[in-house]
Amino acid sequence: MIVPLALLAAVIFSPPRPTVGDPITVNFPTPVVVQPGREYEIVARRGNSVIVRTFEPKTFALHTSVGDVMIPVRSVLRPNDTLEPAPLVPPRAERYPRMPFMAMAVAAVMAILAWAGVLVLARRPVAQPEIVLDPAEQLRAARDWAQLADATRRYLAATDPRLGLELTTRELLVRCDDPTVAEILRQGDLQKFSPWGAAPGDFDALARRALALIPPQEQAA
Repeated sequence: MIVPLALLAAVIFSPPRPTVGDPITVNFPTPVVVQPGREYEIVARRGNSVIVRTFEPKTFALHTSVGDVMIPVRSVLRPNDTLEPAPLVPPRAERYPRMPFMAMAVAAVMAILAWAGVLVLARRPVAQPEIVLDPAEQLRAARDWAQLADATRRYLAATDPRLGLELTTRELLVRCDDPTVAEILRQGDLQKFSPWGAAPGDFDALARRALALIPPQEQAA
């Protein structure tokens, strides 16, 4: 049967001008039971609403427990469409991305320059030796690896002319085969020149070992 006019006026569906394949939401003023039909597909039910769709460009009757609701459906084709497919357009060629390679090249150049600077600074001559009046106090005052390495260098230069401040770390260690001095100088170079800083280590323990380089009579002076 057809829905009464009063109830038909209260039934709203959207979109108001559906086309083939569109989900059509039909809102009823009161709960109804929507029955299956061959001309449409029930997609979902939500309270007083039901969502249906059809793939035929014509008006179809939505069967409900209170009667049929007539819903017109338009075709998506234009009038007098020949149904011939549109000509294929070849895909547009995309330019090969060069930005990632440029960024990697810049990063590589910056890394090379950074390491070159580290090597230059490591081999740069240090200031002329200065007289160490109280080497024990200078070693005790060191608060990081760089300060401890500098204090150790000054003490060695003041006590042995062969271990001058102008020597690089490698040259000094060739002449001073002491494991404590080697560890102190390498940690100091890492803190001063390496972007990652000094390696993990027990600074206080190594500082005490550095004080052991000073003869007892000098420490007591």
